[in-house]
Formats: sequence, structure tokens, C-alpha cells
Amino acid sequence: MKGRSQSSSTPTKRSNSARRSKPAREWTKDEVLRELKSVADPKVRAKLSYFGVNVPKAYGISTPVLHDFARHIGKNQLLAEELWSSGIHEARILATLIGESEKVTAAQMERWVREFDSWDVVDSACCYLYASAKPAWDKVHEWSSRSREFEKRAAFSLAAYLSYKDKAADDARFEEVLSLVEREANDERNFVRKAVNWALRNIGKRNLRLNAAAIRSAERIRLQESRTARWIAADALRELKSAAVQKRLRKKAG
Repeated sequence: MKGRSQSSSTPTKRSNSARRSKPAREWTKDEVLRELKSVADPKVRAKLSYFGVNVPKAYGISTPVLHDFARHIGKNQLLAEELWSSGIHEARILATLIGESEKVTAAQMERWVREFDSWDVVDSACCYLYASAKPAWDKVHEWSSRSREFEKRAAFSLAAYLSYKDKAADDARFEEVLSLVEREANDERNFVRKAVNWALRNIGKRNLRLNAAAIRSAERIRLQESRTARWIAADALRELKSAAVQKRLRKKAG
């Protein structure tokens, strides 16, 4: 990353004070965008396509810097909405980091999901904002049948995060998701198949009962006449049946 000017308030990757400090003031959309632009790095921008991120508007800012800046700003759902509207890749990731899950509505989730255009924005939204939002489970089911690649990825990315973030959810919820995994296991699109596999593996690592259920699902998926389905199944079974996972789950069960 290039160095920031003395007037810049955006923390760089090396800024430890930003991790400890509380928000000092209210930020505006224009101020945030200026700060983001000031730390833009053409080298980071050039590498986005290498990681499968192909977006029309991006500055080129590393993830650690965005996380530091999010801590510096603090939670602010209104500002998150304004940053999202900019259409700038890094501003949208930042929006997912500063958004307030308790204020997220089904309508807001629907607005954003229709504009998802990269896997990293999808996963950041699902991890940091949507997994703790009230409509999360409903959206897993709704989005799983969508035709657009990143909308469908959002369903299974969200399921993958819920599998370890939602401590209160009962096994039945995840068993229902396994049926969605089986239904969508033949989707050959890269960012969908990886998310379907991810959800299957994470559900199977939640506890012994779900491990057995996920293994049964994977065995059924393996019988599907689809190269993608066979890959999803083989990769999941390799991990879910591994000695390391079985040992951890038995220890967890007491």
C-alpha cells in the first residue's frame, strides 16, 4: 500500500492504534470515499482479477486496511447504505463491515443481493452483516433457487456462516439446508459450486448428528450424473470422514 498523507484519517495496515480507538466522530459518505481513494493501490487493483474479482468500479485496497478503517469508523447502518449506493467495490465491502445486523431488514437484504457482483462482497455481507440478521434463514431458502450466480452463492455462503455463528439453531434447520445442497449440487458455476460445497462441509462439522446427515447427503450427491456434483461430494466426504473432524466432534460431544 502506498503511504497516506499527513491529513489522512484512514488507518493503514500497520496502524495498531486504530484497532484500540473508538470512533472519534461521525463520518460522511464523501469523507469516507476521499479517504479510501487516498490509500488506493494500483497494484492491489491489478490483482483483483487474479482472485476472480471482476468489477467495474474499484480502487484497490487490501482487506486488512478495510477492516482497520471499519473499526475506526464504528457501526453505522445509515452510512453503510450510503456507501453501498456508491457502487465502488471497496466501499461496498466497508459497508458490510460497518452495517448493523439488528437494523437489517429483508427488504435491505433483497436490494443488496440483486447488486452483488463479486464473491468477496457476497461473503463479507454474509459473514459480518447477514448471519446475525433476523431474516437470515428465510433468505437462505429464498436465494437458493435464484438463477443469478452471486445471488445463489449468497444463499450457501450464508448457510456456511450460520453453521458456526448461529449457536441457538437446532439441527432441523441445517437438515433442511442439506436438502437445498443436494438440489443445487449440479450447478457448474464456479462461485456457486464452491459455496454449495462449503455449506455442506460446515454443516457436517457442527456436531456428530449433522456430520452423519451431511455424509449421507454427500453420498447421494455423489450418485448424481454431474461432474460438479461428484466433485462437491468427494471433497466434502474427504473432510467430513477425516480422523481430525471425527475426533473433534466426538470430543465436542463429550
